[in-house]
Amino acid sequence: MTKVRRFFAATIVLAAVLSFVALIGGGPAMAAGSSSNSKDNPYGLVEPGVLLTGTLTDAPPNVYLKDGKFTGFDNDLLVAVAKKLNLKVEFVGTEFSSLLTQVARGKFDVGSSSISITEERKQTVDFTNRYDFGYLGLIAPAGSPVKSFNDLAGKRVAVVQGTVQDDYATRKKLNPVRVNDYNAALNQLRTGGAAAWIAPAEIGEKSAKESGGKLAAVDSVLDPGGMAYAVAPGNNALREALNKGLDEVIADGTWLKLQKQYYPGRAIPKEFVPGSGKGSIEKPTSNRASSASGSSLGSVWSAFFDFNAMKKAFPDLLKVGLPNTLMLAVTSGVIGTILGLLLAVAGLSRHRWLRWPARVYTDIFRGLPAAVTILLIGVGFAPLGIELWGPNPYPLGILALSLIASAYIGEIFRSGIQSVDKGQNEAARAIGFSSGASMRLVVIPQGIRRVLPALVNQFIALIKDSSLIYFLGLLASQRELFRIGADAAANSGNQSALVLAGLFYLAITVPLTHYVNHIDKRLREGKPVKQDPDEQVPSGAETRGIADATDSETQKQVQA
Repeated sequence: MTKVRRFFAATIVLAAVLSFVALIGGGPAMAAGSSSNSKDNPYGLVEPGVLLTGTLTDAPPNVYLKDGKFTGFDNDLLVAVAKKLNLKVEFVGTEFSSLLTQVARGKFDVGSSSISITEERKQTVDFTNRYDFGYLGLIAPAGSPVKSFNDLAGKRVAVVQGTVQDDYATRKKLNPVRVNDYNAALNQLRTGGAAAWIAPAEIGEKSAKESGGKLAAVDSVLDPGGMAYAVAPGNNALREALNKGLDEVIADGTWLKLQKQYYPGRAIPKEFVPGSGKGSIEKPTSNRASSASGSSLGSVWSAFFDFNAMKKAFPDLLKVGLPNTLMLAVTSGVIGTILGLLLAVAGLSRHRWLRWPARVYTDIFRGLPAAVTILLIGVGFAPLGIELWGPNPYPLGILALSLIASAYIGEIFRSGIQSVDKGQNEAARAIGFSSGASMRLVVIPQGIRRVLPALVNQFIALIKDSSLIYFLGLLASQRELFRIGADAAANSGNQSALVLAGLFYLAITVPLTHYVNHIDKRLREGKPVKQDPDEQVPSGAETRGIADATDSETQKQVQA
């Protein structure tokens, strides 16, 4: 019962902390709400007069960072639209997976990143009128048998998670390898981790031209949807103003000029009509406050604790994410523990040729960020891995996690072994143990027992670090807890699935922590002895009498 009470107490404390963070997290939205009623801020912006815009840094020619300046067709068009509204645009780089949630929560006024309009995303944000169309491009290594979208059945296909290309691959029931950005998708092609890459056609073609003949743009199809800017739900004043500004830049030729600048030679489909084709800028007399500026706590709850979104993600998290996470953590934990014990023994050796390499190894793998180590191992040795076991990234990912864990576990073991009193080793040698047997049978077991809680802390860190394997590109069936939550969040713009993934991590780590603490206590205090109820316990007087009799008998023996 004590363990159960502790678990529920920890859960209550966690809920309280989350609620507190949620209230604090509502700061930007509350700021937007407090200023939306001001005559100087008719569009309900985070900062009056400034259109704070979330965008990406690595997707040319649509959105990218060049010479320290955010540019691209989408961003330059938004700057032109903002001028019609007498607003200044301030761009902030972010990841696409969290962009829509940040817009919905009021952190950004606008999301600019060739965002395709989908019904699922409309549940999270509102969209302006369409300002661009797009083609899905298929990029493959030069000489590849993949020549069209019809050749993708059964092949690994790289896509940036949460994009319209990801949606296309999912709808066509392909094997999408979801990565976090375009550079990671290119790495999948270069290392053989994917047979092809579905990308925005212009971005793919540009990457193929810059590859030096190693990649080729082999096919393209028109995206049936369209691209639009995202705004917070309910902020109709801003959305309508952006629509009117968009009509203005279309009418004065700016839109067509930017099209020719960024997409030279690209034909505009007859069926595509940007904007609404009418209207002019009129300053609104009133502003309907966005939902983000209404109830801060309510918006936090809908963005992070939507039970419908959690229910939708739960089966994948349970059936796919949980087994994969445990498999990655347990396998790399076992390998890391074995390597760590060897490192600890080598680090305590009297021989320099053992001690120095162990210290260098530990310093390197403890000093490097985990993500860098995973990329170095998982991407650098990917061609070798493909020859040995195919494109599955798990073996190299497990190797990288094991190398990281062993560096930390080795130091934990070393400190535990050094904490054992030297007399233990001397006593073992005195009764005939060899040096190796004394370490193996006496010193090391005591050292491990002393550092058991620290070892469990490292294993918990390893469980969380397993989420970094997504850098290597995973099929849908290879995703772990974090990747499934992040994919669901990117596709819907709602972070509830990611929160549910966090609860899965808690369900693994909290009971494990309490169980190991219980084992540690048993090892230190021993098993409690239960008193036999039929056994008579001597009273205090009887105890003193027995002691006196014993002392008297002892004295007689001494005198004799």
